[in-house]
Amino acid sequence: MIRNAWIVACLMLVVITLGCATAPAPPAAPPDTRAADIQTVKDLEAQWVKDAASKDAAKWAAYFTDDGSGLYPGAPTLNGKAAIQAAMVPFMADKNFALTFASDKQVASKGGDMIYTQGTYTMTMTNPKTKKPMTDKGKFLTVYMKQADGTWKVTADTFNSDSAM
Repeated sequence: MIRNAWIVACLMLVVITLGCATAPAPPAAPPDTRAADIQTVKDLEAQWVKDAASKDAAKWAAYFTDDGSGLYPGAPTLNGKAAIQAAMVPFMADKNFALTFASDKQVASKGGDMIYTQGTYTMTMTNPKTKKPMTDKGKFLTVYMKQADGTWKVTADTFNSDSAM
């Protein structure tokens, strides 16, 4: 009987000990880097504008992922960095070509792997009919993905004019 009482007491002690044991702490949440990531993308966009002024289509396309997409007016979807670069060559060859843009909204994912920006642009190019410079203003939306090396690249880019069709 005493033996059974000891077994019951030991079992109760084990149950109480297990019941009082604290559960392992959940893993720490990764640091929130959204503000820093947004600033990095803002800086990247500022450099992209400077590179656009160089009229170098390869520099323009370098901001895209290898499988990035350009969804531009009056053209089919451009898939891949090479297609985007090829499409930019005639624009950048235009002596009147100039492009500036700036985002006024940036949204970063909580996961830290995606940011989209939206803003406005001003683009000047030669009017094919009049052969004189013409300027267009509009808005854009660009989606950036964080790469394995920590850099940010464009995975999708689109814009449209504020002018009536």
